[in-house]
Amino acid sequence: MSVEESPLAPAIPVSGTRKRLDHIDAMRPVKQFGVVSTHTLIFFAAAGTGISVGAALQLLHVTREAFLFISACMIAYSFRGVQQMDLRSFWRRRFNAVGIPYLCWTLIYFFVTLHGTKGSLPWRLDHLAYLVGTGYYQLYFLVVLLEFYAVFPLLLILLRRTVGHHGLLLAASATLQLLIVSLMHWGVLPHWMRGFWATREVTSYQFYLIAGMVVAFHLEEVHRWLCSHVLLVLGATLASAAVAEAWYYLAVYHVVSWFGSSSDPFQPVVIPWNILAIASIYLLGVWLVSRRRSPRTRALTKSGSDDSYGVYLAQLLFITALGWCGWRHLNAYVPWPIVCLLTVLIVFFACIAFTELLARTALAKPLTGRSRVTGRPPHASPPQGPVPAAPDVGTPRAMIPSVSHVSHRYSHRLP
Repeated sequence: MSVEESPLAPAIPVSGTRKRLDHIDAMRPVKQFGVVSTHTLIFFAAAGTGISVGAALQLLHVTREAFLFISACMIAYSFRGVQQMDLRSFWRRRFNAVGIPYLCWTLIYFFVTLHGTKGSLPWRLDHLAYLVGTGYYQLYFLVVLLEFYAVFPLLLILLRRTVGHHGLLLAASATLQLLIVSLMHWGVLPHWMRGFWATREVTSYQFYLIAGMVVAFHLEEVHRWLCSHVLLVLGATLASAAVAEAWYYLAVYHVVSWFGSSSDPFQPVVIPWNILAIASIYLLGVWLVSRRRSPRTRALTKSGSDDSYGVYLAQLLFITALGWCGWRHLNAYVPWPIVCLLTVLIVFFACIAFTELLARTALAKPLTGRSRVTGRPPHASPPQGPVPAAPDVGTPRAMIPSVSHVSHRYSHRLP
């Protein structure tokens, strides 16, 4: 298949090198739904459900790796054809997109939770500095992302110098990832490379970041392979989930003592699950933006993608507010899984509404990462001459159609 026949080719010719990958954008709201589900279970699951909640969290933690994979893939895709990088411009744009929202929301959460802390003004300011350095709750994802952006130019050089050997690079990175999390899981690494600190260190996620970059360099080939092996990918994903859950229960009941702690989010056994779950989310993104979907479905997907960064940033604001309202007491009257499902839906759609509101104010960039919405975008002028249609390549069994199109602009928004 030539470049012109690629399922990632745009339906309308575009100028420049930056394109928006709609199917990867569509992965964002799916992933954010999982993030909200994770925090909902932590905050609102009924007492006495620790084991079952832990089993769910073992699989839901993939949202963290998916967040970083998508970020690495999108930024590497935008630079894969750029021969010379302006480092000053790159880091300035990354700080505007990540650093400013991070600082703003750290300050917001600091004041929201201030009533629950005690201490003198110097102690509180010291605590604020600690939050800035380590990341308030879910915001530590952005700490890791900033670390990644700091080394991205070096990783880009590495990928360019290993062209033709990216399979070996990926295998070496996967081996290193398995070694790191294994030593972490069994307590061999020093304390500053385990537990709380490990979640904030880019080395803990290096495989998913490098994998995202490698996929970006070979996106057409990866896309074709995944869309041609849908049943294999989905079946392997379910099998890897079953293995991870079996490991969890064997560890929690000490059936196999050397399996280690069941509460460790960096279980070596979840690596296959993480990889395959990300692949399945990719296929779901392809399905959501296919031209076979209704215009309403595609519009809702795009809206969810546009608001996904705001969902990630604001979710704890609404979860905390529900906690103040005594939401958890509903567990006494309604089965806790239903309470948690309702909570996820309320928080997710409240965040979308909140983000849409902020996007129409001067606070759009610092609080949502979106450009300000000022009105109806101008209609693009139709192209001159015949418009080549992008082929809708699916699996041989037409289960998952290929990406419908790549729109005019590459998205610089975060997942």
